[in-house]
Amino acid sequence: MKKKLTSQLTIFKTSNFPRKIKINSNKKYCVTIGIGGNIGNTKKFFDKLFLYLKSDTRFDVLITSPLLLNPPFGFLEQNHFLNGIIALKTNLAPNAFLKSMQRLEKRLGRKRSFQDAPRTLDIDIIFFDNKKINTEKLIIPHKNWAHRESVTIPLKYM
Repeated sequence: MKKKLTSQLTIFKTSNFPRKIKINSNKKYCVTIGIGGNIGNTKKFFDKLFLYLKSDTRFDVLITSPLLLNPPFGFLEQNHFLNGIIALKTNLAPNAFLKSMQRLEKRLGRKRSFQDAPRTLDIDIIFFDNKKINTEKLIIPHKNWAHRESVTIPLKYM
């Protein structure tokens, strides 16, 4: 399914996005992550990420959003991005969770060349329970999330 919202924004549905998983989780923290990418077969990378998260006992995936195709910001000379949201539960503390997400990005081909560069997979922690964190390595809630269509539009569909 494909639904054009504007000339620049299109919503997609795939087998895993959106998806609501019926699970009773007793894990401690509810985490919302934003995912994005614009290199290679992004839908395939998202499906692999979804399957990794579902098969890893440290995480209980609760719900995923539909995907949004949208233009880049910051560095504009690149392909449009596909973005989505995943809500999950975990017992990992925020910094341990960040490290595990960075390992998944790397496993799925992420290379960090410069700010807002094209990428296979970007995972941002949008919310981590009701925590507010502002350190050099981690800012929660994610900086400027409320001003990014790549976050707010998929969230509206959840």
